[in-house]
Amino acid sequence: MQAVGMVDWRRSEDFAPLMLVMSGQEEHRLVRSLSDVADALINGWPTGDGREYIAAVKTCLDAIQGNIPPDVARAALILAAEEAGIPVIAVAH
Repeated sequence: MQAVGMVDWRRSEDFAPLMLVMSGQEEHRLVRSLSDVADALINGWPTGDGREYIAAVKTCLDAIQGNIPPDVARAALILAAEEAGIPVIAVAH
């Protein structure tokens, strides 16, 4: 698939929001854009490894670059959360 260029990664209109139930200061983390996905993975994730985690980071970068749609990055985040034991709550859009 050919790259379409960088997207507005803070845009939330094309992203179905979700809530990550994490521990620590930000127990409930609302994710409603690619920017939120990146922030959760880089700054809020409990571990820096795991196959699904690494895949989610790469997928998020691909989505930010416009190579894949944001919902693919959202799905990858959900898989990484399952791998890390982080409950995910779908938020009504």
